[in-house]
Amino acid sequence: MNILGIDIGGTKCAVVWGNENGEIIKKEKFATTDCNSTIAKLLEIAKTDLNFEAIGISCGGPLDSEKGIIKSPPNLPGWDNIEIVNILKTEFGVPVFLKNDADACALAEWKYGAGKGTQHMLFLTFGTGLGAGLILGGRLYSGACDMAGEVGHIRLSDFGPVGYGKAGSFEGFCSGGGIAQLGTTVAKENSQLGHPVNFADREITAKSIADAAKNGDEAALSVYNLCGKMLGKGLSILIDILNPEMIVLGSIFQRSEDLLREEMEKVIEKETLALSRAACKIVPAQLGDSLGDVAALCVAVCGIKGEL
Repeated sequence: MNILGIDIGGTKCAVVWGNENGEIIKKEKFATTDCNSTIAKLLEIAKTDLNFEAIGISCGGPLDSEKGIIKSPPNLPGWDNIEIVNILKTEFGVPVFLKNDADACALAEWKYGAGKGTQHMLFLTFGTGLGAGLILGGRLYSGACDMAGEVGHIRLSDFGPVGYGKAGSFEGFCSGGGIAQLGTTVAKENSQLGHPVNFADREITAKSIADAAKNGDEAALSVYNLCGKMLGKGLSILIDILNPEMIVLGSIFQRSEDLLREEMEKVIEKETLALSRAACKIVPAQLGDSLGDVAALCVAVCGIKGEL
């Protein structure tokens, strides 16, 4: 079965042709602009090769996957109640399915990546923000209104970096934006004490701090140590409540596992129930840079099979 996958992001979009095995045949990328222009561009690209039998869409939430509506995602200003599924169905006359990006990536890692063969798997994005997709009992669990898995909103501390509109949240400590906030604070503290840090000579990002940490910079290491501890704290809550057999961590954990795992595991060892801890493996996402593309294809595959 040939499938079209559409990955709608805040800065870029991808149109991907592939098959039910998650194999990518070809793709085209372009910058996300305003809603109408972006949708027009998606349609224009899709029409260049109509060899597909279903369409899967991955997009940041909130959205209504049952009705096929994108509902004002914070990273897509102006995308207010967009009936994206109806637009594509009308244009191409094939089944169209919509899921938020964390759910879509969870499906992809479950079907084709690190979580293949599991029945109870959690996927955490751990990128610019932090969200989760939940595979429970061998099915995607989306909740009463497509809001299951918004783990970034959990408050881990009364004070801390802001993520998901909440100071001290899981996303505040464990996301690209949160790590940059932590780095800015640490850099300011050190500067006021007359100890400028290496990663402050350029834009402070999760990557620039990680690069400095891997070169032994103590201030940078302290940022990732704190991130690792809070990652362990957040994951401990999920392990005890949901009892997964695997947690798959994306993006930043894939690139910086060596800076995060030790502190993460110390906290998990201390905080979780022994039986639940022993049953759960924590691994980096396996699909790498192709995850978003495969995720969009996987939404269509699972939609056709009635697995959404």
